[in-house]
Amino acid sequence: MKYDVTVIGSGPGGYVAAIRCAQLGMKTAIIEKESTLGGTCLNVGCIPSKALLDSSEHYHNAHKTFAEHGVMLENLAVDMNQMIDRKAKVVDENVKGIDFLMKKNKIDVIKGFGSFKNANTITVTTNDGSTSEISSDKVIIATGSVPNVPASFNFDGKRVISSTEALEIREIPKRMVVVGGGVIGMELGSVFGRLGTEIEVVEYMERIIPTMDKDCGKQLQRSLKGLGFKFHLKHMVNEVKPTKDGVKVVVQKRGSEDTFEIEADYCLVSIGRKPFTDKLGLENIGVKLDERGRIEVNGHLETTAAGVYAIGDVVKGAMLAHKAEEEGVFVAEKIAGQKPHINYNLIPGVVYTWPEVAAVGATEQELKDAKVPYKVGKFPFKALGRARASMDTDGMVKVLAHKETDEILGVHMVGARTADMIAEAVAVMEFRGSAEDVARMSHAHPTYTEAFKEAALAATGDRALHM
Repeated sequence: MKYDVTVIGSGPGGYVAAIRCAQLGMKTAIIEKESTLGGTCLNVGCIPSKALLDSSEHYHNAHKTFAEHGVMLENLAVDMNQMIDRKAKVVDENVKGIDFLMKKNKIDVIKGFGSFKNANTITVTTNDGSTSEISSDKVIIATGSVPNVPASFNFDGKRVISSTEALEIREIPKRMVVVGGGVIGMELGSVFGRLGTEIEVVEYMERIIPTMDKDCGKQLQRSLKGLGFKFHLKHMVNEVKPTKDGVKVVVQKRGSEDTFEIEADYCLVSIGRKPFTDKLGLENIGVKLDERGRIEVNGHLETTAAGVYAIGDVVKGAMLAHKAEEEGVFVAEKIAGQKPHINYNLIPGVVYTWPEVAAVGATEQELKDAKVPYKVGKFPFKALGRARASMDTDGMVKVLAHKETDEILGVHMVGARTADMIAEAVAVMEFRGSAEDVARMSHAHPTYTEAFKEAALAATGDRALHM
């Protein structure tokens, strides 16, 4: 079979790229090695984790705050089997949605493992070992990433687990060690922490969510401590030893010879992910990888092999589903002869804990390092009428604006619904808006978004109205 474009991988980047190619009139195929479409995000990542985060938050509120709201419950309990089954149903419904979109856009779905014979020929190997070949004028590599688990961690998928296995636990562990204080660790740690699990976090850096603004990390850590989290910052894991009923985690303080051991039911390894490029036959077409195993691409996301593109987690940049989607659309439109653009500085990052953390643009440290003159405006959620009404007063909004031009350079939020609130900041920054612009926009009252306006007011002459 001959195609105009073939996409290898059906995650958010891959299936969106395929849809956009089909919309632009190209005969398109998508190759997927797993039994279902959607990739990591849909099957064992973004969607199922949010389903469990939502379920656990409902229980936590029922346990901790319902009585104060005047809602009285008896015999409150967690049914982990039902919680996991609901998560699975959510995933299944979304998978069916992707199947529908493939049929609607007349995209051929080819099940099997795709590898390059040459730049225009892909060998597809099915689970039973049979092979076939397809021809394609252009190819988009969208194979995503896999969890990074060092050999010393003795990963067994039972007691020493990644995020994939954590989403299938059908019990409430008494204690869990989370290795890595990044997004995945804090989200999945929150799921079990809300259900009553004792969570101990081991993080090599001096703070959690270290890639985000320092104030966000401090605020989130305070909130998670309130949930019972215990943090070992500036520590590293030397060894993880699975036992019959759990694990023993050997921890060492940075710059010291001192070690100690933590016993737990599970050890969740969440120290990042690595690009999946194994056995793709990249060497057959001269595609180069960088020192971190990512596929090298030019400004058009084209690899060192002409007509072969790469998007998402296999190329440099944040490993985010929406970043991959933007790149998928970009490549499709580029192939079609259009002139798309991506502003990587304006791709928001979100941590779906509660409170949520959301950010776009530069951090305060990045502005300092670049010697950009800036000013800061902050506003706490505790001063918001809407937050008080909802008992969600943990959090703040921080606006960083250019000291001379007032252009907004970064927005950092911690609090209820900030995952949705950050879109306003992205829109304003896309059009190079100023703090004064936001300060003069009418925001409905009472809403959480008023915090953004108040922070913008604070950044323009320290004139927040409600503090």
